Amino acid sequence: MPEQGISTDMPKSEAVTAPTWAELFRGRNAIFSLALGGSVALHALNIYIAITIMPSVVADIGGLDYYAWSTTVFVVASILGSALSARLLQRVGARGAYGVAALLFGTGTILCALAPNMPVLLAGRFVQGFGGGFLYALAYGVIRLVFADHHWARAIGLISAMWGIATLTGPAIGGIFAELGAWRAAFWSLIPFILVFAILAHATLPGKADSDEKPSRLPLAQLVLLTATVIALSAGSLGEALYWNLIGIGMTLVLAGLLMAVEARSGTRLLPRGALKVTGPLGALYAVIALLVIGMQPEIYVPYLLQVLHGQSPLIAGYLAALMAIGWTLASLFSANLNSRSAPGAITISPVLGLIGLTVLAVFMPVVGSGSWIGLAPVCGSLGLVGASIGLAWPHVVTMVFQRASPDEQAIAAGAITTVQLFATALGAATAGMVANLSGITQPGGVAGASNAALWLFGLFALAPALCIPAARRAARPGMTPR
Repeated sequence: MPEQGISTDMPKSEAVTAPTWAELFRGRNAIFSLALGGSVALHALNIYIAITIMPSVVADIGGLDYYAWSTTVFVVASILGSALSARLLQRVGARGAYGVAALLFGTGTILCALAPNMPVLLAGRFVQGFGGGFLYALAYGVIRLVFADHHWARAIGLISAMWGIATLTGPAIGGIFAELGAWRAAFWSLIPFILVFAILAHATLPGKADSDEKPSRLPLAQLVLLTATVIALSAGSLGEALYWNLIGIGMTLVLAGLLMAVEARSGTRLLPRGALKVTGPLGALYAVIALLVIGMQPEIYVPYLLQVLHGQSPLIAGYLAALMAIGWTLASLFSANLNSRSAPGAITISPVLGLIGLTVLAVFMPVVGSGSWIGLAPVCGSLGLVGASIGLAWPHVVTMVFQRASPDEQAIAAGAITTVQLFATALGAATAGMVANLSGITQPGGVAGASNAALWLFGLFALAPALCIPAARRAARPGMTPR
């Protein structure tokens, strides 16, 4: 059992025998790294490929009115998959859980590839997202089962690296198929990789093992409220009328309040005990995850703003927007090498970096530029800084969740990491859409509306890392133990 809490005292022997990245790629560790990294890579690649080919999909089968819902249903299904991952892992073990995840992901991918119209595509995206949520969340849950605890931070850094790789390669792969007018082939191209991954996972990952964690019933009420909360805000963000936005916000607040009330009183939990108490050891960690992820969500408008305000081509704008993901990846790989003494400092400084990055973006992104790299330098640097603010904290926040969760709730705590992350992503993205629409991004004139939207987007979302600063200090406090 991992020790509850984080000690600031590291024996000298630990410094001498500190694990290295090489150990993660030796023997059975290498096989486990390939399996877990492959599961996250599949999920991430699919996201970026699908985003890239969606204009071609709509041009072929129609359904422009439901364009945004291809992402919404995927995210909602991913949240459900991540929320259920702990129960699946408890019941059938790592090998069986990944088998179910691969089957769902593959089935959804085939449905997308064969879709004759948008409703069928949306159904495929839902099934695909459900399986993808399992793939992503199971990686965190299985890390603690197959790796020694001194490898956890680097294994988490490896997962972050998969997102960085997908960010760079996914749009390129999707773009090639889109240029060839073969969007269906983009989905079909994933099937061989899904099959190879399923075989690898079945051959290498452990089956169901004896555990102190007893499988619990499904938290159906919380799952319904969780889904309804995301849908309410997403629907509200699509309307151009202020009253419709306000209705969406109101419904979201009511449903979120009900969700927390039900979770706090339910004997069947979606989150581990103490997760809703922000001043507690687990609650502070989950608050850091949620607030840092929310602060990153204006990135969905970065490609558009770079094109309209800074004269960049779609390709260049897309890759400049990827600087956030690259910053996350590089900072995560760096931070994973820090020892236990440095981890609290990394967590504490993370939201400060995010606040600086978003503030600089609020100043420089709205300024219409000629496209010169001198003018773009502060924008590019700040995009990377916002991503790095998350990556710097990520390996240690996730590791501390493993360490601070009660022994009988380890699986639920691990699955909740992805649930909270995806939930924050969905709410943040919907809020960003609402802010952008209300600040005039869709108004005629283009440049003026985009400039105003950039100011409001980055200015308001800077509040997320600002609110995260006290939560990060509490999360980094040494010796915090579950109560």
